[in-house]
Amino acid sequence: MTYPNLLAPLDLGWTTIKNRVLMGSMHTNLEEIPGGFERAAVYFAERAKGQVGIIVTGGIAPNAEGCVAAHAAKLTTNEEIARHKVITDAVHHEDGKICMQILHTGRYGYHPGIVAPSPIQAPINFFKPREMSEEDIERTIDDYVQCALLAQKAGYDGVEIMGSEGYLINQFIARRTNHREDQWGGDYQNRIKFPIKIVKKTREAVGEHFIIIYRLSMLDLVEDGSTWPEVVILAKEIEKAGASLINTGIGWHEARVPTIATLVPRKAFAWVTKKLKSEVNIPLIAVNRINSPETAEEVLSEGCADMVSMARPMLADADLVLKAMEGRSDEVNTCIACNQACLDHTFQLKISSCLVNPRACHETEINYVPAAEIKNIAVVGGGPAGLAFAHIAALRGHRVTLYEASGTLGGQFQLAKEVPGKEEYKETVRYFEKMMSKHQVDVRINHRVNHQELLSLNYDEIVLANGIIPRKLTIQGHDHKKVVSYADVLRGHVVAGNRVAIIGAGGIGFDVATYLTHSQPNENEIRAFLQEWGVDDMYQQGGGLKVPQPEPSQREVFLLKRSTGKHGATLGKTTGWIHKAHLAHKKVKMLADVNYIKVDDQGLHIDIKGEQSVLNVDHVVVCAGQEPDRRLFDALSAEGLKPHLIGGADEAAELDAKRAIHQACTLASQI
Repeated sequence: MTYPNLLAPLDLGWTTIKNRVLMGSMHTNLEEIPGGFERAAVYFAERAKGQVGIIVTGGIAPNAEGCVAAHAAKLTTNEEIARHKVITDAVHHEDGKICMQILHTGRYGYHPGIVAPSPIQAPINFFKPREMSEEDIERTIDDYVQCALLAQKAGYDGVEIMGSEGYLINQFIARRTNHREDQWGGDYQNRIKFPIKIVKKTREAVGEHFIIIYRLSMLDLVEDGSTWPEVVILAKEIEKAGASLINTGIGWHEARVPTIATLVPRKAFAWVTKKLKSEVNIPLIAVNRINSPETAEEVLSEGCADMVSMARPMLADADLVLKAMEGRSDEVNTCIACNQACLDHTFQLKISSCLVNPRACHETEINYVPAAEIKNIAVVGGGPAGLAFAHIAALRGHRVTLYEASGTLGGQFQLAKEVPGKEEYKETVRYFEKMMSKHQVDVRINHRVNHQELLSLNYDEIVLANGIIPRKLTIQGHDHKKVVSYADVLRGHVVAGNRVAIIGAGGIGFDVATYLTHSQPNENEIRAFLQEWGVDDMYQQGGGLKVPQPEPSQREVFLLKRSTGKHGATLGKTTGWIHKAHLAHKKVKMLADVNYIKVDDQGLHIDIKGEQSVLNVDHVVVCAGQEPDRRLFDALSAEGLKPHLIGGADEAAELDAKRAIHQACTLASQI
């Protein structure tokens, strides 16, 4: 496939962007650690070498009040310029362009010194902000301008002024957070003075030949958010004030609508950027769940935007644009929007990375250099860990043979991709299969290798990624015909009845509940998504919200766990609430502190705090955990060998693909 729109240059008049891909801003926490700017320089330079049109950094505060957390990255003095120049020099060495995002968090900052237009505490924060005085506001505007000037001195090609996602500028714009009665509050024209003045004064300070991207919240997805006419007014004023480009912002961090998780359909919000396209004359950038060259080309060819923003996809594959240019898009390591190693890390103040590409943000620590000694290596197991190890070891020059007992590669990802909202996981399987071919891994499917065969072939290294053994029920009736495994359900070997009990409320239990309560795929998945989560694509109310209308489940499902407390405590920090809300939409009954007594023709007999009852269900699906499959390891160890264990075969808790792939890639880089 060719990409005539995606790969076309964008002429800004005084400068040209080489293609239509913007690497969107992601806060990686690299800027907050010793040596982090040097690491960030390598990280950004790899993406510039991969031919991305323009890069936007993670958020850098214009003053201490606006920092993400205490002592987080800011640019306020000349002394701080040198650190940033390490980044800009590295990007320019690769003929790239880079803009620094100026981010003032307002009431979202995780520190006691936060400020906001009104002293209203955010529902996602522990700290209550101090109300800004008029003097504070004028000083903060000057701080934005000074920050942009310092960025210009540091060699950045421009700045992105963050005006969306519920951060400070957005807090001034929306009635939800601006209850002021002075010249900065009240009427909409007053509430937008703050962003307009920032952009206008910044343009005056930096001159004409400096990129200013304004990140405009086109869809707040919160009550008392901006109306569509207000969005249009602000966009036009921002254009007049001197912005070069307008980037799209979707949803506040406190919004209860998913915007970037896996269950969000690809290009689900491109329609709102297209809605603004005829209202302004400067280029617009579409965002969110644009994760492949094909999807990006569709967005542009459909006239939704002039550029596309890809943030997490650039974590997953630094060479995404280069591969599209060279006709190798089938080699793209696609972002699956899981958030497990990127946003979950960011909000836990850890260094961000990527589940499918653990090198992301760790380019100075994990490298795949040619092997000094070529080895014959056996890999047992074709799940994510085995596949990740095999292709990297082969890339480094080793001779690799991979044994997979089943007829397909992918392991647990083959099950995950069957879960509605996790279809993207098939892309990782596709990528690994392509890498097996590209790097000439000898793949032997339907081959259950044993220790005697491995011994006879005299491998230099043996890597065991042969996964897990699911735990079985041990109660009376564990072998009843009603009792089935989650794998058989997800593979379609068992068609569950109308009433189902799920034993085990970890990630797999939630996935099975989602699978069982979902109907057939909707022909218009974007429309179905917007309807379920209450997003009004007609934009008739402020914030773009309407009453959610989820499609009811055709099954009655009980999600049970032995432990006390709320369900979903082990789910991802940024996605757990989505999974819980989705099952609430489907009216899944969640029961905790459950003691399982027996299964018989009546159903599942349970006891909750001494009160016994029977769930009259057609099936009981067991998702009660798993153990590492160490049988082959034990047999080889008994023969004096020292095989490597990775993935579920090493540790089976929660079937952690992030840990498994990271472990595999690290071992493959060193072996």
